[in-house]
This record gives sequence, structure tokens and C-alpha cells, in this order.
Amino acid sequence: WAGGKRQLLNKLLELKPNSFNRYFEPFIGGGALFLELAPKEAHINDYNQELIAVYKSLNDKKSFNELYRLCKEHEALHNEQYYYSIRALDTQKGYSKLPIAVRGARCIYLNKACFNGLYRVNAKGFFNVPFNGKAKVKLFDEENIKALREYFQNNQITITTGDFASAVEEAK
Repeated sequence: WAGGKRQLLNKLLELKPNSFNRYFEPFIGGGALFLELAPKEAHINDYNQELIAVYKSLNDKKSFNELYRLCKEHEALHNEQYYYSIRALDTQKGYSKLPIAVRGARCIYLNKACFNGLYRVNAKGFFNVPFNGKAKVKLFDEENIKALREYFQNNQITITTGDFASAVEEAK
């Protein structure tokens, strides 16, 4: 995820408290620190609803299976024309009512198939990053996505989208 915390991970880990009960992450992004800590109970949030659709899909068995299937479909159908057709989905009426797995798989696909993995929208809120020009894309590592699903399934992770202040209201 562009702008992620992975490069700062060692420094962030030095600053973490020795113990905590519930982890709060108001700007989840790619989840580098969250996944490194792998807390048993957490509240994760991001203002980006498309990114949150990915996390919510990981947290729901039915949605996960559909996300997985759709990502494989995106990989198989990938080309420039297909990329632009998927990119244009958010301009269609009713897009926000699509299942989270559809929106989550689209988010993953666009992230891997767009130029430099950027997430950028125009003034109307439509994704507008150009195609990366690659003939093939790999949307995820099999072991990694299954481990993520297992982590979400076996822990208490609350997932929200919205203002960061609301996401940390319960933090102590």
C-alpha cells in the first residue's frame, strides 16, 4: 500500500507499550504494524471504503470465498482493456451497493494492476490511476491470504470506515 508504515516498522515497534489489551489503528492502510503485532482484539479503521471492503472480506467467510474467486478471475482476465473496465465500475450507478467482496477484489486488482500501486481518486471520487502496462499480475500470495483469513477468523477484529477520531473513541 503506497504510503504504508512498513519502512517505519522497527521504529514503531520500539515505541509500542510493553503490554496493551485492545489495539486501535485509525489509519490501517496496508496494516503493516497491525499485522506485525497480530493482536487478539483490535479496532481497525480507514477512511478509504474500498480498502475497508478488503478487510471486511477477510473477516467474513462467505465474502472471503467470493473475494478469493474474484481475485483469481481478475488475474485470468487481466489486460489493459479489462483494467479500464474494472477501473470504471465506480462511475456506475449502484456501485456503492455492490457486495464487499466485489469491491474488495476490485481494490486489490486495481492496486496490483495500476501504475505504481497508487490509490488516487479524482474530484468526483472515482479511481483514476492509469494501467501499469504489465501483461500479468499476481494479486496475492496463496499462503499469505489464507493466513490472513485465519487470523481474522480467530481473533476479535472490529472494522470501520470513517473519521479517525470516531475510530479511537473507546481507546484508553
